[in-house]
Amino acid sequence: MTTARIIDFIKNRRPEGPCLVVDLDVVKNNYHAFRHAMPDSAIYYAVKANPAPEILSLLASQGSSFDCASVAEIQMALDAGATADRISFGNTIKKERDIARAHALGVNLFAVDAHEEVEKVARAAPGARVFCRVLTSGEGAEWPLSRKFGCVPQMAVDVLVYAHQLGLESYGVSFHVGSQMTQVDAWDSALADAKRVFSQLSKQGIHLQMVNMGGGFPTRYLKDIPSAEAYGKAIYAALRKHFGNHIPHTIIEPGRGMVGNAGVIKAEVVLISRKSDNDDARWVFLDIGKFGGLAETMDEAIRYPIRTVHDGGEMEPCVIAGPTCDSADVLYEKNMYPLPLSLTIGDEVLIEGTGAYTTTYSAVAFNGFEPLKAYVI
Repeated sequence: MTTARIIDFIKNRRPEGPCLVVDLDVVKNNYHAFRHAMPDSAIYYAVKANPAPEILSLLASQGSSFDCASVAEIQMALDAGATADRISFGNTIKKERDIARAHALGVNLFAVDAHEEVEKVARAAPGARVFCRVLTSGEGAEWPLSRKFGCVPQMAVDVLVYAHQLGLESYGVSFHVGSQMTQVDAWDSALADAKRVFSQLSKQGIHLQMVNMGGGFPTRYLKDIPSAEAYGKAIYAALRKHFGNHIPHTIIEPGRGMVGNAGVIKAEVVLISRKSDNDDARWVFLDIGKFGGLAETMDEAIRYPIRTVHDGGEMEPCVIAGPTCDSADVLYEKNMYPLPLSLTIGDEVLIEGTGAYTTTYSAVAFNGFEPLKAYVI
């Protein structure tokens, strides 16, 4: 959402070129909404969503833990004030030397999803705690995250038994229902799988302690979304349903839901044209596209709210594209986007809900365009 603070910043600072502006007050409010909705779950912010130092420092000061995908992200979390016991190395695909480096920094919680990854952790971080990621369907998510990560539940049992045999602490299981998950009951079947893994390992004398329930919590784009409280109630009901009175330690990993609605991208209309004299489709080219930070428009999965100074006037469906010399740099074409007929070259537009997965997706210098500038206020 575009807050008054963001509007004032853009008005007074007049930053040059496309840029992201993030309001820390919104991030703080989101954190406490999750804290209130799921008071018994530890919050591990997914650093990859937006690793701005100001965001990490704020969350560390509020008591957040951190889900990190690399040694660089681990160092960022430590620099922001987190202690190593509040960091999870949540990537299931790690170089052995990176595992060793993380362990040397004090990190003792690692994700795995294969026997081969367990072997690396056992060699590089002996005695560490591991949790195995289980595949989920991702049905209902706008950005599914399974298939590449995780294994079937029965393999998870075997992987955790193997970890135990190699001297690691088989600590728990994890799953991710898919990013921008708008179905509050999506965690139910995944928790059922987690319980089966718990039960099978218990029969073998290995008692798991933790379920990492991943992220998936959405931010608002064009459609309303359930509240954090609604997710909390549904997830707690599913935990009680499957684990009864023996609910394990739980972790959630909000990323998009923590910072998505805190950011707005200021962009400019570079060109408005048609492909023929009788072409019904108006093409609107912005100074930001897929390679400048809007990669999540791939397959038109994420549709961002776009505000203009002409809102309220007559609208027309448009093709929206970015500025680069690459034919893939088209944001919305299959499902054209309504924009005001009075929109013109040079107009400023605000792209809302862009606090997550924009700066980190921005190319370094594709076509010579600078990476997306970011301001945190």
